[in-house]
Amino acid sequence: MVSKSFTIKNKMGFHMRPANVFVTEMTKFASDVEIEMDGKKINGKSIMNIMAACIKCGSEITVECSGADEAEALAEATQLIESGFGEE
Repeated sequence: MVSKSFTIKNKMGFHMRPANVFVTEMTKFASDVEIEMDGKKINGKSIMNIMAACIKCGSEITVECSGADEAEALAEATQLIESGFGEE
């Protein structure tokens, strides 16, 4: 398992568009992807779970990837989150 912590910097947070981009990219990997926020684990491949988590600008999250391609999955998650999903 590999993990990395982030602070969400999108002004609108992890709303529908970035959640869709994230899920679309994460489902390309065989590894399990979880987002942890406030002690709760969220399935990083489920748009409904991500939307229900209400991840806002400034939220502290940790992305955990576990599986055969975990390093690649975390690298892609890192690129997406740190780029602000292209919204900045």
